[in-house]
Amino acid sequence: MDWLISALDVVLHLNRYLADWTALYGVWIYGILFVVVFAETGLVVTPFLPGDSLLFIAGSIAASGGIDVHLLVLVLFCAAVLGNTVNYEIGRFLGARLFVDRDSRWLNPQHIERTHQFFARWGGLAVFLARFIPFLRTYVPFVAGMGAMPRLHYLGYTLFGAAAWVGALTYLGYFFGNIPWIKANQGVLVLGIIVASLLPVIIGLLRARLSGPEAKVP
Repeated sequence: MDWLISALDVVLHLNRYLADWTALYGVWIYGILFVVVFAETGLVVTPFLPGDSLLFIAGSIAASGGIDVHLLVLVLFCAAVLGNTVNYEIGRFLGARLFVDRDSRWLNPQHIERTHQFFARWGGLAVFLARFIPFLRTYVPFVAGMGAMPRLHYLGYTLFGAAAWVGALTYLGYFFGNIPWIKANQGVLVLGIIVASLLPVIIGLLRARLSGPEAKVP
């Protein structure tokens, strides 16, 4: 239980922790952030890692002079693209084998099924749209690989989605994260970003519960 409290504290005070890590690790902060974004987008079993809020807060730290924002965007863009590519390849070559066990502790069948529904509805555009939705941005590349979506087709949506996601949230943090009111309420803002990004998932779950097993994820 202590680890959960510690993790929640990091999420709610991400601005403070990230500023401390930047001062402590210097240029290695780029590598740390690369690993977090890569893991969230590239490893099927880590959809819980912070993504949206991390990009915004990192951008606000860059505005204070601790990080070069343009290099940051480039590094995180590469992390997002590489993560999605690895995730796609895992789904393409290992997905069917990993998903044979319907009671797998690592892959939640309901999450995969809802992602299948989302992917079936939006097609290739799902790769772009999922970038802005936690959990889906982890599972969609896996499902795209399982469905053998053509690599070049997938890569095009991945590049476009990664550029939009990383660029939009990081530069928003850079230009607006240090406005006094926003800076003083960054904990609340982080919660707001998390809730807003999870809202489509919550709505989809509610619709599925109210409409029965045939409901589609929006």
